[in-house]
Amino acid sequence: MIQVKAKQKDIAKLLNKHRTTIWRELKRNGTNNKMGYDAGLAKKRVKDRRTIANARFRKIDNDKWLKNYIIDKIINKSNTGNRNNHWSPEQIAGRLKKEYPNDKTKHISKDSIYKFIYNERKDLVEYLRCKKGKYRKRYGTRIRAKQREELKKRRIDERPAVVEIRARIGDWEGDTIVGSDKSHILTHVDRRSRLVLADKLINGTAELTKQATINRFNSLSQTKKHTITYDNGGTFALHELIERKTGVDIYFAWPYHSWERGCNENTNGLIREFFPKKSSFANITQGDIDEVVDILNNRPRKCLNYATPNEVFNEIS
Repeated sequence: MIQVKAKQKDIAKLLNKHRTTIWRELKRNGTNNKMGYDAGLAKKRVKDRRTIANARFRKIDNDKWLKNYIIDKIINKSNTGNRNNHWSPEQIAGRLKKEYPNDKTKHISKDSIYKFIYNERKDLVEYLRCKKGKYRKRYGTRIRAKQREELKKRRIDERPAVVEIRARIGDWEGDTIVGSDKSHILTHVDRRSRLVLADKLINGTAELTKQATINRFNSLSQTKKHTITYDNGGTFALHELIERKTGVDIYFAWPYHSWERGCNENTNGLIREFFPKKSSFANITQGDIDEVVDILNNRPRKCLNYATPNEVFNEIS
């Protein structure tokens, strides 16, 4: 939007931010070239500033005695022979607490010692018992973390039977349509009436998806929002917060089972007639999307006995 000379107040309105926030971001991280703003460069600048700001919290770097103690226990010769001590970071951290129980300045966690070794003294890695890769915390690998997240999801098999037979208004299916510029259109379709709701997202982050969904569903009557069924994309990673804020029960289709959300998939195909595949969404506004939604929601559907989605959706107050 900076490149097309948009006003800062318009950018703030689109991003749901205060205009001062936009002004401050451009002042801190703007560029002097024609682009005016580079997201990648801005991210790097923020990271660099945080690195400098957090330097005072690096306990080992700022304590020469502590640093020497750690190095001594890892590589110096033991008192009983010519071999190196080879103390592990966990042993060093535990010994410090035992020797200096009342001196908090000498207490350090094993994780901090590992970070010091891998970031500042990679030459010490050879003295660690496991040398193959960077240290990870005991609570598990990324795979295990992903498995834990999967266990939090309610699967489509657990949905109430009334959802399957389309007997009521308020059971929704959700997904996103992705443009060539990575902008997204977030869609929700009511299974009973086929009414569609759609929101423009600048990108497909879970945070933007969460906020757009909360704003949209909080504007609906409680009688018209019971369940939502999503696919397994990372876009919906904050589903627990969406549930909490909207009061809607969220379920997930099984991976690679897109037919379990056939109503939504079909509706996305209808929207694609207006916004074809491989097209950019950069110049599409929420107003453009609302026009398409209005067309679809007021078009007679054979599956509704040629009633419109709006007519069926509004039968129940």
